[in-house]
Parts: sequence; C-alpha cells; structure tokens
Amino acid sequence: MKLGEALADRADAVRRIEQLRTRVVASARYQEGEAPAEDAQELLTELDEVLGRLETLIRRINRTNATVPVTGVGTLTDALARRDVLRMRHAAISTAADAASGGGRGPALRQLRSELRILPALPVADLRARADELARELRELDVLIQRTNWEADLLD
Repeated sequence: MKLGEALADRADAVRRIEQLRTRVVASARYQEGEAPAEDAQELLTELDEVLGRLETLIRRINRTNATVPVTGVGTLTDALARRDVLRMRHAAISTAADAASGGGRGPALRQLRSELRILPALPVADLRARADELARELRELDVLIQRTNWEADLLD
C-alpha cells in the first residue's frame, strides 16, 4: 500500500468514526415501549473496531513519514513541519500587509486638512512580494509532499 492510499484511508476512518459517534449518541436512549433506531452497543463495537484500524494506520503513517527521504528537505516529517510553518508565515505576512494597507477600510482620505492621516507602519509592497514568494514556496513543497505520498510504500 502506498502512503497516499493510507492517508486517504485515514481520512475515511476519521469520517466514519464521527458518523458512528453521532449515531451512538442518537441511539443511546429511547422511549419506553419503542425500539431504538439502532443498536447502540453494536455501533459502539463497530466504533471500537474502526478506532483500532485508525490507530494502526496512524502508527504506520507516522513511521513512514519519519523515515521516507524528501529531496532537499530531509524526511517527510521534516517536509510536513516546513509546510505547516510556511502556511503560518504566509498567513502572518498576508495579515500584516492587509492591516498596513487599511484592512479593507478603503483609502485613508481626509475630509478636512486638519484631520490626521493614517499611514502604514510597514512596507505593504514588500510584504505582498514576500507573501507571494512564500505562497510559491508552499505550492512547490506541497507538490513534492504529494508526489512522495504516492511514491512511498507504507511501512509496517
């Protein structure tokens, strides 16, 4: 099994767990004289099985991520950490540029000459350029991670 397949299976398992949890809650109580919509105990048993499979998948995915090399980055775990930080850095720089440019409040026009102007404390153009560079770097790293996910075999 490829790592990409395991990641898709993990996402499916997480969705299934949430569905089962919701169904257990809905079936945990029922009105006297009526039958419950579903057997809550059977649902809990199924939930436990899916959680067990999820734990195994997560262990194998983490083991694989820690050992699979990614060119120029280190391991896949290193690449994932880099991607997470790039996303945070991009968001911070973009937010700073938005705030310095007025944050959607329009231009800082004065009605009277006596009114004070609001000036940016940060170089907006430089921040936008930096955000664009971070976005490009993030896209390239994401493609590299995705390629690796579909090329790497999942470890036991």
